[in-house]
Amino acid sequence: MDFVVGLLKTLGKFDSIWVVVDRLTKSTHFILVRVDYNAQQLAKVYVKEIEELGTELAFSTTFHPQTNRQSERTIQVLEDMLRARVINFGGHWDKFLPLCEFSYNNSYHSSIDMTPFKAFYGRKCRSPIGWFEAGDVKPLGGFGERCS
Repeated sequence: MDFVVGLLKTLGKFDSIWVVVDRLTKSTHFILVRVDYNAQQLAKVYVKEIEELGTELAFSTTFHPQTNRQSERTIQVLEDMLRARVINFGGHWDKFLPLCEFSYNNSYHSSIDMTPFKAFYGRKCRSPIGWFEAGDVKPLGGFGERCS
């Protein structure tokens, strides 16, 4: 678990992201918080967002090489995703956060040799974007004929 702080305030007054990483499957949850939340407010958010998924809390040890690098890498990827979209979303970057989480959890991780989604559920994610295999669809506009 770690925090990304110092972000632009959203219309909902959020200015930070709580990054929770499952060490086994490498899946992540990005939770909107504010930098002024106290421990009690964070505990309520944790129960609402994470514990209801059936998980147990296990804090990463400070400066432990494996867990520290894992959180730092996740945060680096999240910051890159947000940076790429902040121009389009402006003060609404919080609306993009679920898509960042979805993208991260469906991207290949070499450390587990699969996506976090597949590690957690045992199958590939079937989103509306990927309900077909590349070979199942013929490209539009005659592109297929030009390439063959």
